[in-house]
This record gives sequence, C-alpha cells and structure tokens, in this order.
Amino acid sequence: MDNLKELEGKRLHDYNEVKMAKLVSPIWVPGPVIVGAGPSGLAAAACLKEKGIPSLILERADCLASMWQLKTYDRLRLHLPKQFCQLPFMPFPKNFPTYPTKQQFLAYLKAYANHFDIKPDFNRIVVSAEFDNRCGYWRVKTVDLKKEEEAEYVCQWLIVATGENAEAVVPQIEGMNEFAGPIFHTISYKSGDMFGGKNVLVVGCGNSGMEVCLDLCNYNARPSLVVRDSVHVLPQQMFGRSTFGLSMCLLKWFPMCLVDHFLLVMSHFMLGDTAQLGLNRPKLGPLRLKNLSGKTPVLDVGTLAQIKNGKIKVCRGIKKLTQHAVEFVDGKVEKFDAIILATGYKSNVPSWLKDTDMFSEKDGLPRKEFPNGWKGVGGLYAVGFTKRGLLGASLDAKRIAEDIENSWKAAKATHVLAFTCATSPR
Repeated sequence: MDNLKELEGKRLHDYNEVKMAKLVSPIWVPGPVIVGAGPSGLAAAACLKEKGIPSLILERADCLASMWQLKTYDRLRLHLPKQFCQLPFMPFPKNFPTYPTKQQFLAYLKAYANHFDIKPDFNRIVVSAEFDNRCGYWRVKTVDLKKEEEAEYVCQWLIVATGENAEAVVPQIEGMNEFAGPIFHTISYKSGDMFGGKNVLVVGCGNSGMEVCLDLCNYNARPSLVVRDSVHVLPQQMFGRSTFGLSMCLLKWFPMCLVDHFLLVMSHFMLGDTAQLGLNRPKLGPLRLKNLSGKTPVLDVGTLAQIKNGKIKVCRGIKKLTQHAVEFVDGKVEKFDAIILATGYKSNVPSWLKDTDMFSEKDGLPRKEFPNGWKGVGGLYAVGFTKRGLLGASLDAKRIAEDIENSWKAAKATHVLAFTCATSPR
C-alpha cells in the first residue's frame, strides 16, 4: 500500500500548487467507487474486501438498502427461498424461515455490512460520473443535500449498483388530474389499514400488484386489479419445494421448453385455468419469457384464491378517469375511492452516468445481454442489472471483484502514479 500513500501525497502536493476558485478539492479513492448501498453494492464491496481491495460506497439515502427500508410494503417477504437470495460469503441465519420477511432481510443486510465493515457515505447524491480521457480516471461529482456540500471523487474503477428499481414508473392516464381520490405508486404503499371498506383499484398484475390486492383484502378493503397484458401465474411451491428451485434443478437435466411445459401443466393442475379468471397466459413459457424479456412470472401467495371467491375483481385496461370513477376499455364504469399504481420501476443510470455506451438510454440497463452486461470499458462495471434478482447480483459482484483484482495487482506491481491531471482543474 506504500505506492497508494505516495500517490495520495502527490495528489495533495499537486492540489496545494493549484489555485482553485470555487472548486472543491477532488478526493482520490484508491479502490473502486460503488454507487448504491443496496444488496448489489454491499455484495460488490464484500467481494472486493475479500480480495484485499478497499472501496467507497456512495448512497443517496441515509440508510442501507433504502428501497427495502423506505419504499416497500410491510407484508413483503422474499419471493424466492433464502438460499437463492443470500449474498456472497454469508448465508442467512439458520433460524430464518424459507421466505424471510422484510425486517429479517434488512437485519441480514445490516449484519452483512457489519461483518465486512462496510461503511457507505450516506446522503451523497451522485450528480454525474464521467470518464476523463486525459488521464484514464473517473470523476464522480456528488452533492450532500443535508450539509449542502459538493464533492468530487476520482477513481480508477466505477461500479454502478443503483439497480433496476431506482425510480418508480408512473404512467400517464387520461383524467388523472380530475380524480378526487388519492393516486399513488406502490413505492408509497405500506399496508391496507387506511383502506378498510373502500373500493381500491390496483393497476398492474405483477408480484407487487397481486400482493397489494391480497393485503387490501386482509384489511377488508374491496380491491380490483387492472390486468392489461398476459401474465404467467405459478404456485410458489410444487411438491414441497419452491417452484424456482425445482425449475433450476430440472434445467440441469432437461431443455427449457420441456421444463416450461412441466410448469404449465402443474400450474393448471394446482391453480386451474387462470384465463377463466381474466389472467391470460403469454404464448411463450414462463422461463423462456423471463430469459428473453426479463418479465418475471407471478408466484401466487394466495391472491388467486381471493380472485376465485370474488373478493378481488379483475378489470381490463383503463380508458380514462373521472372525478369519482374509472372507465375501462371494455366500456365498464366503476367508482373507486383510491388508485394504487403497481406499475413497476426503472433504472436511473442515464440521468447521471455520462458519455458511455454501456447502458441503454431507453431503459437504463446494460446493452449487452446476460451474462455479459457486468463489464464496460475504462474500468466501468454494473452489478444488479441482470433481471435475475439477488442471485444475479451476487454473480456479478464476484466477477467484478475478480476482474478488478487483476488490475489492482498490476497497478501495485508497476507503481502507476499518473494522477496529476485527474486532480487538476479543467
């Protein structure tokens, strides 16, 4: 590490020699800068630490895993068994259930950060990150909104860990400004305790929309579910095993088309014909659809039973809203007290990562498909964008750490100290 101390000393010397009018002294980070302190960012930091490589996590919120802590509903559990959701080098506690609760998962993440001594820099919003071609370093500009301070970090490696779900997707529906009741995204939904006895329209039939409807039922609300597209609904478990785990096991021995056929046959046997409930299945099987488009099948945790007994109504797409009612595309008009948008999330990477072709401007995801989307050029990496959940994030984190380790060793061996231009004003 002597060369890094020498590098830092040189940086400070160069800064003292430069007159910087309103500019803040750039902060040299010897290891990678990781943007995002969610599970993906923690996994990346832990994998790097296991290889003796320090890192700095920049997090816009004031806590770990802000999406889980601040923007998820109370009854949320992991949809997959815990063995498929654990981060590298540290399994879940044995006393945790197969599907840990939201609070148990957050406790696990806090213990994970403590175990690897990961201390993110909180309340630090990344305004921009740009590669400086003059000297081959990344400049990451940030703002601390609480302290009203700006800071610029300079590093050789940049790891994007803000994830696929950084921002809520809010569709524009005709008449939204006219509707008298509340309209909000599931990012703001906690529980159905304030909706007892009310008619609530949930827009979106993914896992969140289905589970919010179930939660509303438990609080004696009268939910309706908007289903615009086809959707695969699978039982959460088959033969006493998780459907996901069983699928992964079968894929080791059989082609995807056969496993898809098996899942559909078993789902029909266990759940019945979902089309009769207004939930038409896509033409592609659930695994093939997930592989090609990233669209995750719904794992039923009790919602279908409530649809069958009439406690949850299934509706077609929305045409427009009026002051107290919703008109659907099939001509039906019904009154509602509130509307909850379970319309998904999106990446925000294009808003702050500048001049790079790694991420698509359209959806904010890596242009290269899995499993090649984790590495860009110039020391740029992505973790948690595989559309394969925490399992995919862990795989990314390990690959990134191994790749950076090679550069780290090479830098130490050659004592690369070409940092002068990175800390000089433009």
